[in-house]
Amino acid sequence: MRYARMSLTVVVVSLLLPSPASAAGTTASVRAGGTGLNMRAGPSTADAQVGRLAEGSRLSVVCQVYGELVAGTQRRTPGWNRLSNGRYVSDAYVRWSPSRPWVHWCGPKGAARPTVRTGTGPVNVRNGASTKAARMGTLPEGSVLPVECQVWGELVSGKMRRSAAWNRLTGGRYVADSNVDWRGNSPTLPWCGQSAPTVPPANASQFIARTVGPAQAGYQQYKVPASVTIAQAILESGWGASWLARRDHSYFGIKCFGNPGGIAVGCRTYATTECDGKNCYRTTASFRAYRNATGSFADHGRFLTVNPRYKKAFAYSRDPNRFAIEIHKAGYATSPTYAQNLIDLMKKHNLYRYDK
Repeated sequence: MRYARMSLTVVVVSLLLPSPASAAGTTASVRAGGTGLNMRAGPSTADAQVGRLAEGSRLSVVCQVYGELVAGTQRRTPGWNRLSNGRYVSDAYVRWSPSRPWVHWCGPKGAARPTVRTGTGPVNVRNGASTKAARMGTLPEGSVLPVECQVWGELVSGKMRRSAAWNRLTGGRYVADSNVDWRGNSPTLPWCGQSAPTVPPANASQFIARTVGPAQAGYQQYKVPASVTIAQAILESGWGASWLARRDHSYFGIKCFGNPGGIAVGCRTYATTECDGKNCYRTTASFRAYRNATGSFADHGRFLTVNPRYKKAFAYSRDPNRFAIEIHKAGYATSPTYAQNLIDLMKKHNLYRYDK
């Protein structure tokens, strides 16, 4: 919805701000078809069950997180509600009355309240993630924003930070994150259009079956041996269990270096391990985030193809072991045993059969 006047925009935003805990007359209750609802330690069915709520139980919802996609009695949604007791329930089984109000995202300290902070007055609201996009109005200093998701757009230097992330607000409006104060309580926001986080496969066979198709497609397009691609996905995603793989659909840990490239939808910082010679240490790095797993596998092949340092490896597209050695020698990973780890995985699980 577009707004013609700034004052109307501000009023509409203020009406969207109350969370279920504070929205007058709004109630949330369990509607699971008479079976009750499991509470989880995190936002997925893979997280431990930590209690159960009876049908009709009233809920005290603090904030929401982006989790596993669930089809329930009320809706099909990746939204999970964090309750006042710190536990999680899928919003797919929650009935809101009279209607669902705006619920802020969860940060480490509870509901995050992103606030306009320019230091110079109102912030411009755009219809896209760029200062060149049409201006739809302004929001005054101190306004709390109903952020739906983020997109990667124009790099902007603002009061709070220098960032290419833009917040999409309700109504298709965009505000540069560089002028938004998360008050030390930043949530892990989904990138707009990003698929819901996944649940790790039950076993090795399921993971391999999930990756064979895109790995073979990568060979057809880029000539990266499917066996190497699958082994890299196993090693770098921890069999699909890492948060980088689950939440941001990245199976190869390709770093951003300030830009997500042409396939990824954004960049996200994660803890990681780096090695310098024989010494390895814990640190953080910015990694590419994807809309879905298909994007990750496509970017993996493209990344190896467009970087000249890996050119020598492609002389061995039909020799997976040598291909693994060459990309390691060219600097793909800092672990001194990276190539041997890949070869061991290819042998143990007979991944070579997928190169035929």
